[in-house]
Amino acid sequence: MSEHESGEDRVTMPFKFVTGFDARFPNQNQTKHCWQNYVDYHKCILARGEDFAPCRQFFLAYSSLCPSSWCQRWDDQREKGTFPVRLDQ
Repeated sequence: MSEHESGEDRVTMPFKFVTGFDARFPNQNQTKHCWQNYVDYHKCILARGEDFAPCRQFFLAYSSLCPSSWCQRWDDQREKGTFPVRLDQ
C-alpha cells in the first residue's frame, strides 16, 4: 500500500540555496564556487574569528553548494596539515 492509498500525506519543507550571485562563477558548474567559499570562510574565521558575522555568508554559500563528503575530506586535510591552501594568508 502506498502513502497515498493509506491516506498519509507527505510533508515537504522548502529548501533555499543561500549562495548569492558571484560574477567570478557565472557558469552552471559551481565546483570552483564551492571551493572558493570554503577557503574564504576558513580564511575569514582565522583572521576575524567565528563570531565575525560577514564570515557567515561564505559558510552559507559553501554549505549550499558543496557536497558534504567534499567538506569532510577538506576538514580532515586541514586537521592533518595537508590542505593544499594556506589559510593564514
